Amino acid sequence: MRTRFAVLGPVRAWRGDTELVLGPPKERALLALLLSEAGHPVAVHEIVDALWGQNPPHSAVNVVQRHIGALRRLLEPGLPARAESRRLLRGSGGYRLDVDADSLDLLRFRDLRRRAHQAAEDGRPAAATELLIEALALWRGPAAAGIAPDVRSHPAFTALDDEHLAAVKEAAELALEAGGGLGARVLVTLRQAAAQHPLDEGLQARLILVLAATGHQAEALDVHRTVRTRLADELGVQPGPELQAAQQRVLGRTTTSSAPAEPDPDGGTEAARTAAVATVRPAQLPVDLAAFTGRRDELARVRELLPVNGEPSSTVVISAIGGMAGVGKTTLAVHWAHSVADRFPDGQLYVNLRGFHPTGSIMSAAEAIRSFLDAFGVPAQRIPAGLDAQAALYRSLLADRRVLIVLDNARDTEHVRPLLPGAPGCMVVVTSRNQLYGLVAGEGAHVLSLDVLSDADAREFLARRLGAERVAREPDAVADIITQCGRLPLALAVVSARAVVNPTFSLASVAAELRDGEDSLDAFSGEAPAADARSAFSWSYQLLTPGAARVFRLLALHPGPDGSLAAVAGLAGQRASQVRPLLAELVRAHLISEPAPGRYGCHELLRAYAGELARAQDTGQEREAARRRMLDHYLHGAYAADRVLAPGRERIRLRPHAPGATLPRLPDQTAADHWLDANRSVMLAAIEQDARHGTGEHSWQLATTLELYLDRIGRWHEQLVAQTTAVGAAQRLGDIEGQAHGHRALGFVNGRFERWDEADAHLSRALELCAENGDRAGEGRTHRRFAFLANRRGRHTEALDHYDRASALYRAAGLHGVEAAIANEVGWTYILMGRYEDALEQCGRALAGHRETGDRNGAAAAWDSLGYAHHHLHHHDRALECYEHALELYREVRDRYLEADTLVHIGDTHRAAHHDRQAALAWREALAVLDEIDHPEAEDLRGRLKDLAPPDTPRRQ
Repeated sequence: MRTRFAVLGPVRAWRGDTELVLGPPKERALLALLLSEAGHPVAVHEIVDALWGQNPPHSAVNVVQRHIGALRRLLEPGLPARAESRRLLRGSGGYRLDVDADSLDLLRFRDLRRRAHQAAEDGRPAAATELLIEALALWRGPAAAGIAPDVRSHPAFTALDDEHLAAVKEAAELALEAGGGLGARVLVTLRQAAAQHPLDEGLQARLILVLAATGHQAEALDVHRTVRTRLADELGVQPGPELQAAQQRVLGRTTTSSAPAEPDPDGGTEAARTAAVATVRPAQLPVDLAAFTGRRDELARVRELLPVNGEPSSTVVISAIGGMAGVGKTTLAVHWAHSVADRFPDGQLYVNLRGFHPTGSIMSAAEAIRSFLDAFGVPAQRIPAGLDAQAALYRSLLADRRVLIVLDNARDTEHVRPLLPGAPGCMVVVTSRNQLYGLVAGEGAHVLSLDVLSDADAREFLARRLGAERVAREPDAVADIITQCGRLPLALAVVSARAVVNPTFSLASVAAELRDGEDSLDAFSGEAPAADARSAFSWSYQLLTPGAARVFRLLALHPGPDGSLAAVAGLAGQRASQVRPLLAELVRAHLISEPAPGRYGCHELLRAYAGELARAQDTGQEREAARRRMLDHYLHGAYAADRVLAPGRERIRLRPHAPGATLPRLPDQTAADHWLDANRSVMLAAIEQDARHGTGEHSWQLATTLELYLDRIGRWHEQLVAQTTAVGAAQRLGDIEGQAHGHRALGFVNGRFERWDEADAHLSRALELCAENGDRAGEGRTHRRFAFLANRRGRHTEALDHYDRASALYRAAGLHGVEAAIANEVGWTYILMGRYEDALEQCGRALAGHRETGDRNGAAAAWDSLGYAHHHLHHHDRALECYEHALELYREVRDRYLEADTLVHIGDTHRAAHHDRQAALAWREALAVLDEIDHPEAEDLRGRLKDLAPPDTPRRQ
C-alpha cells in the first residue's frame, strides 16, 4: 500500500487513504527534515543541529536513532531491518528517505516548476503560468508548519519557503506576459505572499503590476503608498527602481478627468440653498445582496420593532445587531433596511463607521455627521464648527421626518450616541462586534445577537451561490463544507466564491482542501480584506487589552466546544478572579461566546485564528506550559470526580499537577456527576489532542480514568474511539502500563458490541503487557473482564475459572480489598448458572465485606445481586426489599445507569408476581433515567413496556 507525504504546510503522512498519526514533536521534525532533503542523505550531525541547535543533549545521537526506529515502524510496519524495499535507509553517515514525486508534494512542486521553466523557454507563458498555479496550489502554509519554531527556522526549511516565494514571483511575471485573465488567478497567492513579505520590493512591485492589469489601479497605487511608508518607517530608505517603475506603469494606465461644477441654483441665494435642503431625500443604502438567504427569525424580530400600520413611532426606535466577525451583521442590516425602506419616505442614511478597520482609521462621529449633512444637501458654508453644533443641526434636520438610519460597524456606544436622532419618527439600526450595553441601558435599544447559520440556512446559502443542482449532486460534500466552515457566512462566502470561479472542481475536492487546512485560515482568504476571515478577525483582536489578547490566544490550545472559568484560568495560569474580566472583554468583543453561565466557547475559525496568533507571538515553551496546565485540569478533575463517585475502585497513579493548574471543587456525588457530564466532550477532545500534538501521557491516563464513567452512561462508541486513540498514544510513548489499560478497555467495549474476536484479542494483549510489566493486579483486572464477557456468552464455568485466577493474582499483589467485589461477581455467575443458594452465600459475603470497608457502590451491587437471586427463588417480597436497599445506595452515589438497572430488576420482580401496574411504574421510571443519559438499553426497555398498561400515578421517590 502506497505511503504519501506532505511537507508544504503541516507535516503529514498517509498509508493508502488512512492518515498516519505522527509521533512526538522531535520525531515529526525529523521526518520533516528527511522529507525536505528527500532522496539525499542527511548526516547525523546535521539532524542533531536541526533538532537541538547549539545545545544538544549528550544522548542526542541515541535519541535520533530511537526516532528513526519509530519512524520505520510507523512508515514501514512489518518490514525487516535489511529489506530491499525499505525507503528509510542508513548510509553516508546519515539517513535517507527515498520517495518520488507521486509520494511527496515537495517533489511534485519542483517537477511542475521545472516544466513551467521549460514552457517559458519555449515561448508558452500561458502554459507556464498554469503549471506554476498548479504547483503553488500544493502549498497549505509555510513549509513544515506545526513543528517547533526554533526547528523550523533551520535553513533546510527556510530554503523551501524561498522556493515558494520565487515561484510566486515567476507566476506573476508570466501571468502579466500571458494576459488573458491569468493575472486574476495568481492574485490570491500573490496577495498572501506580499502580506507575509511586506518589505520585499520585487514581490510588492509584481503585486502592483498584477493589480493594475486586473483592473485594480487604485488599490495598486495604494499598495505603493503603503510600501513606501513602511520602507521609510522601518528601514529609513526610499523605494528602489523596481517599485518606482511599477508605480510609473500604473500611472501610465490611469487617466483622470474632472467635470465642471454645477452653478448654484438661483444664483446661490440663501433661499435657494434652504429650499434645496428641504427637498433632498437621501438614499444611501448599499446594494442589497441578491443571494441573501435565511435569517427569517432574525428578520421577523427586527420587523416587530416597526410601528403598526405604518404610523410614525412615538419614540426613536434603536435596534443593535451584534455578533462575531463574519457572521453577517451588515448583510442582514442592509437587507432588512431595503425591505422596509418604503416605510421611511424621507430617506435612508447609511455610514460605515469603520470601528474595527485594520488600519485604525475609525470614522469619527463628526465625520459621520458631516457626511449626513452633505447627504441632506446642506451647503458647506451653513455647516457650523464643532461637533455639538453639527449634531444639533443634524437632529434639527431629522425633526418631523421619518428617516431610516443604518450605523454600520460601530466601535462602542459613545461612537454612535452623537448620531442618534432627538425626535420620534426615525429608526436607527446599529451593527457592532461589541456588545453595546450602554446603548441598551441609556437609550433603550433592542438587541439582536447573530449566531452562525443553521444547517438548513447554510445549505440554502450554498445553493443560492453554487446552484441547487450542484449542491444536490454532492450532499455529503456540502455537509462537510458546512461543518468545516463552522456555518459562518463569511467562510461560506469565501469557499463558495472559490467553487464558482472553478466550476469544474467537485465539491468533494473543495471540502478536502478545507480539511487539509487543519488549524489554518489559509483556505478562507479572499482577494480583499473585507472577504478575508483573518483580516476580519484581526480588526477585533487589535482592540483588546494585552491580558485579554493573551487569553484569546491561549484558548486556541483548549479542545472541545467550551470550557469553564476554572479551565480557562488554569490555561492562563491565573486566578479565576483575574481571568473573569478578561473573558467578559472577549465576550463583549464577540471573539468568544458564553453559551451557559460560566462556560466559554469559541467558533472554530476564531480558534484557528487564535492559534495562528499564538504560534506567532507566544513561545513554544509558553504554549506547552499552558497546555500542560489545561490537560492537568481535566485529568486531575476527572480523577477526583471518579474518586467521589466510586471511592473503592482501583485506579492508576498520577504525577502531581502542574503549578498554576486549577482543580474543580467536587464536594459530593452530584457535583462530580455534573462536572463529568458538562466536560465529557471536552475531555474526549483532549484525549485526541494530546495523542496528536502532545506526549500522549495525558491521553491514555484520561481515557483510563473515564473508562468506567463512559461505560456506565452507555457512550460505548465514544469509548471505542477514546481507547483506540489512547492505545496509539501509549504505544508511541512506549508506555506498557498505558497500553495495557487501553487494550483492557478496548476488550471490554468490544464485548459490549458482541465483537467477541476483537474483545478476546485485546484482553489477551492486555494480559501479555501486564505480565511483561510485572503488574499482577492488572492481570487480575483483565481476568475479571474476561469473566464478565464469558458470562455474556453463556460460558459460566469459564467465567468462574477467570475469577479464580483473578483472586490468586490479587492476593499475590497483596490487594485483599478486592475480594468482596469478586465474591459478588462470582455470586452473579452462580445466579446465571441457576445455583441460587450458592449465589446468596457469595453475595452475602460480598455485602459484609463492602460494609466493612464503607464501599457504598460495592454494597449497592451486592444488594442488587441478592435481590436477583431471591427473585429467581420466587422470594418476591425479599427480592424487592433487597432492590430498595440497592436503589437507595445508587441514588446516594449518583450512579444513574445502575439506578436504572435496579429499577428494571424491580419491574421484573413485579411482573413475575403478576403486579403489572407496579412493573410498568418501575420500568417507566428506569426508562426516564436511560433516556436522560441517552443510554442504548432504553430501546429494549421501551419494547418491554408495550404490553403493559401505562401507569396513572408516578412512583414515589
